[in-house]
Amino acid sequence: MAPEPAAPAPGDADFMAMALRQAQAAWDIGEVPVGAVVADAQGQVLGTGYNRTIVDSDPTAHAEIVALRAAAQHQSNYRLPGLTLYVTLEPCVMCIGAMLHARLARVVYGAADPKTGACGSVLDVGAVARLNHHTTITGGVLAEPCGDLLRRFFRERRAKESVS
Repeated sequence: MAPEPAAPAPGDADFMAMALRQAQAAWDIGEVPVGAVVADAQGQVLGTGYNRTIVDSDPTAHAEIVALRAAAQHQSNYRLPGLTLYVTLEPCVMCIGAMLHARLARVVYGAADPKTGACGSVLDVGAVARLNHHTTITGGVLAEPCGDLLRRFFRERRAKESVS
């Protein structure tokens, strides 16, 4: 069961809107439309990303990983304390693992993922007490537009496949 959406912090909706624009860029190149943005507490964007698994032939090129890589390059450090990652879809196990390893302060996601969500929908990796780092997770920020984008994408993809 997905966690109850927490009250968003000031600016969360604006950063999620940026992540939605990243998700649209993924759609535009034929990728599943998921986008991510990493920002600091002052509101500076340090990294952005969108799904690139198909175009890069890279199973790790999820939006979150692409954005984390960009932010880490910007900071010249794989550890990103004090930063927030915004993503349009609830992170999978791989992605939340990378976020915890990066020591992010917060993870904010839009739509819940009932198939692979690892922030409460299927698993709740961040709630494992034995882990050496924990991050604040906020779900449901702009959930409707985030979910709608994914639903439209898959509806269009199914329609194209049924014509083929």
